[in-house]
Amino acid sequence: MSVQERKERERAERERLIVATARELAEQQGWDAVTTRQLAERIEYSQPVLYSHFHGKREIIGAVALEGATEMAAAVRAATSAAEGPRARAAALARAYLDFAASNPAVYDAMFQLDGGLAFAVDDTPPPLKDAFAALLETLTEVAGEGVHPGLFTEVFWASLHGLATLARAGRLHPEFAERRVELLVDRLAVL
Repeated sequence: MSVQERKERERAERERLIVATARELAEQQGWDAVTTRQLAERIEYSQPVLYSHFHGKREIIGAVALEGATEMAAAVRAATSAAEGPRARAAALARAYLDFAASNPAVYDAMFQLDGGLAFAVDDTPPPLKDAFAALLETLTEVAGEGVHPGLFTEVFWASLHGLATLARAGRLHPEFAERRVELLVDRLAVL
């Protein structure tokens, strides 16, 4: 291995450590606790080293969001691949999405609530975000209904899931209706 390859590998490892530590800290104490000073102390690197990888908290949030998008896409695909039939796949997608949001609140915030400097729904949307949307689109296309643009349907379904995830996390929805909400969403929106 060349010196250059070793340096690149070490740099990538430091970046993974910074992102993992930021994510862990955010899940434990919230995003307000994620500061370059706090991260530097936890990973035992200087703040200038952190800044050599990320130009501030916004870029760190963006990196966590991209990692989260990759994980969410994998969770959705795993759930839908195990389901039989379009309706069951749509319901599995909804459950996987809502479970991901509930299990990873700081990551979900990085993806959809905080400014990580990421562009959605444009040509330069980062590939992990495009893939997360594609994971939804793959399943929801089959239940969009005739004459309905699959991308538009996916946006509406996704917006509904985001609303449910956000309201449930804020304690605004009755927890005992969680499964019935998924069934209602699929029943009302999915055309079979």
